[in-house]
Amino acid sequence: MRRTHAKPPLRSLQVFEAAARHGSFTVAGDELGITQSGVSRQVSDLEAVLGVALFLRKGARLSVTPAGERLSSRLKAAFTDIKSAVADAQRSDQVVTLTMLPSVARWFAPRLGNFMTANPGIDLRITASRHLVDFASEGVDAAIRYSPGPSDTLEAVKLGTETITPVCSPGYVREHGLNAPEDLYRTTLLFSDIPEDWAAWFKAAGCERPAPTGPRLGDDGAILQAAIDGQGVALGRSLLVADDLAAGRLVAPFSVRLDASYAYWFVHPKDMMPSNAIRAVRAWLDDQFERRASPSNSAAPS
Repeated sequence: MRRTHAKPPLRSLQVFEAAARHGSFTVAGDELGITQSGVSRQVSDLEAVLGVALFLRKGARLSVTPAGERLSSRLKAAFTDIKSAVADAQRSDQVVTLTMLPSVARWFAPRLGNFMTANPGIDLRITASRHLVDFASEGVDAAIRYSPGPSDTLEAVKLGTETITPVCSPGYVREHGLNAPEDLYRTTLLFSDIPEDWAAWFKAAGCERPAPTGPRLGDDGAILQAAIDGQGVALGRSLLVADDLAAGRLVAPFSVRLDASYAYWFVHPKDMMPSNAIRAVRAWLDDQFERRASPSNSAAPS
């Protein structure tokens, strides 16, 4: 290709970066809201301006050339910096975007009014997501993460731990006569993705037979709702079931509890200086978990 002296348009660079990242013109077009042919045209125009081939096309197969690899790597870093800069420019010191698991958001939601009363000047924005966010590119300030430990790249404060025990609806207890752990062999056990599973609980309860199988639900909020609706018995994490136990929607028929291997952490990037608003959110969460841990408030944190 003959190299020209024209400057490549930013839009073409953006389209090329998406196509190289996905390895597909179609997927790149879906991300950017343009057609596959529009992506192809933008890439061809960019190749003409640069005077180098960025993709090798063999029928329907598409591969990035060495020159394309070098360019896409630099562009990815540049666009990430741009997104971060835009997010920083839009972010007010009093705005805090906090991300957490959907199940933790279910616990947080009834306490939102409490937070607003205690912190009237803070604009708190909560996102519920199961994926680990990219703080810079997604404009997120901090997160509540449930994990065995924080990443080396994150500043972390441990909020608290929890215990795990079977829970179900009061009607389910009466219907199935749940008086001893062995009675669970006659029930439907609901499985989730927590590290402490039914096999561990049955072992802790002294049951010799292996735990029976049952349906698996990937989301803790869904599994607790199934238990509330009388669909079976779930392993309840003490933080997430506290309100349902206090309200009588769920009961814990047995005293055997497992200590969770995961804990709750308040995290933000180490290279980010937290604002006063972020510090206030962290302090408020510290208080919520401290109240939950105290004997007089163990049923449900306020």
